[in-house]
Amino acid sequence: MSDREVLVNALAWALATDGDKPAREARAALERVLRHAAGPDAEPSAARPATGDGPPADAWNLATALVRRADDDGRLLDALRGWLRAHPPPHGPGGGHTNSIGGDALLQGPTVQARDIHGGIHVHQAPAAPQRPPTPRQLPPVTAHFAGRAEDLKALEALRTARPRPAPRLVVISGPAGVGKTTLASRWLGDLAEEFPDGQLYADLGGYASTGPVRPADVLDRFLRSLGVTAVPGGPAEQVALWRSVTADLRLTVLLDNAYTAAQVRPLVPGTSDSLVVVTSRQRLTGLVVDGAAVHHLRALEPGAALDLLRHGGGERVARDPETARRVVRLCAFLPLAVSLAAAHLAARPRQPLSALAAALDRGRGPLEALRVEGEAAVRTALDESYHALPEDAARVYRRLGTLPVTHYDTPLVAASCDLPVEEAERTLDLLVETNLLEDAGSDSLRFHDLVRLHAAQRGEAEESAAARREVARRFVDWCLATATAAEAILSPVHRRLARHYAHPPAATAPFEDGETALAWLDTHRHTLMAAVRLSDAAGWDATTWQLVDAMWPLFLRLRPTEMWIEAHTVGLAAARRDGDREAVGRMLTSGGNGLRDAGRIEEAADWYERALRHAEEDGDVRGQAQALNGLGNARLRAGRLDDAEAYFTRALALRESIGYGRGAALSRLCLGETALARGEHGPAIGHLSRAYDDLRAAGDTYDAARALALLGHATACAGDPAGGRERLWKAFADFRRTGSAHWQARALELLGLAARRSGEEDRARELLRRSLDIYRPLSPANARRLEDRLRAPDAGTDPPDPST
Repeated sequence: MSDREVLVNALAWALATDGDKPAREARAALERVLRHAAGPDAEPSAARPATGDGPPADAWNLATALVRRADDDGRLLDALRGWLRAHPPPHGPGGGHTNSIGGDALLQGPTVQARDIHGGIHVHQAPAAPQRPPTPRQLPPVTAHFAGRAEDLKALEALRTARPRPAPRLVVISGPAGVGKTTLASRWLGDLAEEFPDGQLYADLGGYASTGPVRPADVLDRFLRSLGVTAVPGGPAEQVALWRSVTADLRLTVLLDNAYTAAQVRPLVPGTSDSLVVVTSRQRLTGLVVDGAAVHHLRALEPGAALDLLRHGGGERVARDPETARRVVRLCAFLPLAVSLAAAHLAARPRQPLSALAAALDRGRGPLEALRVEGEAAVRTALDESYHALPEDAARVYRRLGTLPVTHYDTPLVAASCDLPVEEAERTLDLLVETNLLEDAGSDSLRFHDLVRLHAAQRGEAEESAAARREVARRFVDWCLATATAAEAILSPVHRRLARHYAHPPAATAPFEDGETALAWLDTHRHTLMAAVRLSDAAGWDATTWQLVDAMWPLFLRLRPTEMWIEAHTVGLAAARRDGDREAVGRMLTSGGNGLRDAGRIEEAADWYERALRHAEEDGDVRGQAQALNGLGNARLRAGRLDDAEAYFTRALALRESIGYGRGAALSRLCLGETALARGEHGPAIGHLSRAYDDLRAAGDTYDAARALALLGHATACAGDPAGGRERLWKAFADFRRTGSAHWQARALELLGLAARRSGEEDRARELLRRSLDIYRPLSPANARRLEDRLRAPDAGTDPPDPST
């Protein structure tokens, strides 16, 4: 007979009325219990018919109904057992005989009490004292190959000890799939075991499981039973109340892994300030911050730590071939999950060279497909889970961004590329950041982790039609062109602008308050703009290609990214020729020649200028001819061929004056002044440069006017007026600060240093030259080397720097 059947049988005999007043009262009381538990309309249903050798049917039916109800209510079950001990059955099988033990008898251990035995023995045993369950130690094991998280552990400990709170300490470890959140949390909490003696509880909340997130009620049931609670209530509110009561005096750590929402976490927070709750999530769970949570965002491993992790599987192969090992962890994007899978791959193939793994990761779909566990692409699967949890509008933006050839994104770019209102684009980006699919890259910029970007690209290729991908690309390119053109209009207002054409004119471009913000935008978006040039060229949008290059002119002129300058104009020149726009061809040749000259590739620059001159002569374009001649003059000046330089500048000046191009004439005079300076003819230099400065200011060209003023200051100091020269140089330096020209800031400081050296102020000279060097270092290695030579050898002279635009 089962325990349940024994209980029903005992209750039925105890409830047999047969005129016994105590039994009748007991029966009435238990009927009230049943109605209270099941509702006012509950009645005991017939369980079995009465028989001659059992209790009456009504007693049996009531007993059966009570036990059935107790199956779902642990408190009722305990109450029935207690009542049965207080009211033992007055009847037994066989009729009215009683069998009792009374008086002072003391029973020890199990006792069989019977007169006749009919089919079973009822054993009455004193209930055992409740035993405390073992202290829960539920944290997942930490791999023996834990590496590279010392700073993260230190940061987490700082969050834990920052300030005492009246509520439990709550820490969220947030990061993308595969970044190692659970491993880090388990390692940290494992180290804290002695500080929390009442146990370590763990639950995987299944935030991205195919079956859906785990209900808090299911977790509470397990947690309460782990702490020794045998009768867990069924209602969520009662469970939470009991959980907080049970944990009120305990010191616990609770790891809630893979949480999906803040609402999923809140019911699981214990009721004591002496406990520590750690939540890991692919979401940022900003809702918990309102509750007082501290957030630690976990990023990929540092390269050295990633190599350590790879070494555990690759062993000596990693040590023998460190360059290939570095390539492997780069291809894994330093993501712990990917690196661990690569290490496991090596461990399972002890004879495979490291280069074979690198080749497998580098071809096809790369590490998303190559790194597998039991045949499943583990990294891709983890990212698929995050992707499928997104709302459809956010998923669309995610995969469309993956089709763009850029690594950084901001709200205006996304709004234009995905054809969204700015407010909607901002909300979508916030969601992608919240889910750790995008991460903050500083300066209002966002980026994908490398493997996430690869996943987004795959989803875009698989789910977006070719037409949709092409439209996104075209909208992106048009936005780049429109915004760069707006920046150009502020930074180079006197620069003759060529035509602009748009397939999808952007609704709005970035608003620029002044030249400083316009130049800053060009600087931070330089790689985005170059990606747009390459994309437009590959797509066959020739007009847009050269127009983009042309719009980037202030970037090239002010900030001098030389290699980009040359590449852009090489691509732009070919596109302009295919487009058949001769004016654009001339512009690409002269602007591109400037880039080659700035890079020190003087003969190549001269070749571009000569082609520009022939092109302009064929078209009868006098202005274009003067531009090319001025370029040739600068190439000869850089090469030290001063007579040739002067001849070219003089021809250019005459052409410009013949067509009334005053600004162009002033630029030619500036170059003639620089040529005179190179000859040491300070008087003629001052004459050319003074007029150039006045004419350029009158034309509204503040940048070139500052160039003329700097050279004028140098010529003045060299001519015997050091105070007047320094005054002009400092004013020019201030103008360059305002216009954002780092190159000319460095050049002005260098000229000031040379002026101080000429006056015998060596300490002051070295200070100014060091400041110039600090600016030159990231801009121009050649200029930086020249400054280093000047600092090493104070007697290196006071010759001016090489001429340049």
